[in-house]
Amino acid sequence: MSTVDLAVDGGIAQIRLNRPERLNAVAPVLVDDFLTALDAAARSSARAVLLTGNGRAFCAGHDLKEPTPEGDSRARLDRLQDVTRRLRALPQPVIAAVHGYAIGAGAEFALGCDLILAAEDAVFGFPEVSLGLSVTGAASRLLPLLVGPLRAKELLLLGERFDGRRAHEFGLVNAAVPTAELMPLALGWAEKIAQHPPEAATMAKRALDSGIDHALESALELEVSHALITEHSAAVRESTDAFRSRS
Repeated sequence: MSTVDLAVDGGIAQIRLNRPERLNAVAPVLVDDFLTALDAAARSSARAVLLTGNGRAFCAGHDLKEPTPEGDSRARLDRLQDVTRRLRALPQPVIAAVHGYAIGAGAEFALGCDLILAAEDAVFGFPEVSLGLSVTGAASRLLPLLVGPLRAKELLLLGERFDGRRAHEFGLVNAAVPTAELMPLALGWAEKIAQHPPEAATMAKRALDSGIDHALESALELEVSHALITEHSAAVRESTDAFRSRS
């Protein structure tokens, strides 16, 4: 895997997105490597999984400077949404440790995890509507469950960025701490979970998610349908061209 690192030690699987030169922005190769890492973590001896990003960001969303992939858009979108499916399906609890940017798909990766910790100065945002795009990664289901329907609509319709402290106030993350404390806290939580009997942790995760995930597939299908409509719109072409023209 060239764009995702995986290391298993002491009952903890650490998955690190590894495109630091692009702020870990999403490209097809990263999605493929991420899914490979998640599958490997599921088969490993790890009792907890920690997800973070190398470099200055967790994940800055879709890499708009990448050329638009050719071929079947539905297959590509389904593969992206498989990240959420795999995160939810892992037997181990997954902790996201978010620093720097967690924008668009990056924020949605975090939403797919069981616990979310953030640096106080992390930057979250859901800019899809402002770019003429549709949300993916089950954000349409998971975001309102965490922050409430009115706040979810505010975050999606205004598209404004907010820091880790605000994310904690909204209920989007479990805790927000200074950057230097983020990884020690995340590792401490992962170590504590890893000390529990793994079957009990898996069953607790499954029980809590059973009601949430009942409607997850319907949300993912609706998101794909909307994404297929918006992906080739004039608004998306304009916003993408404007981004690519930046120096």
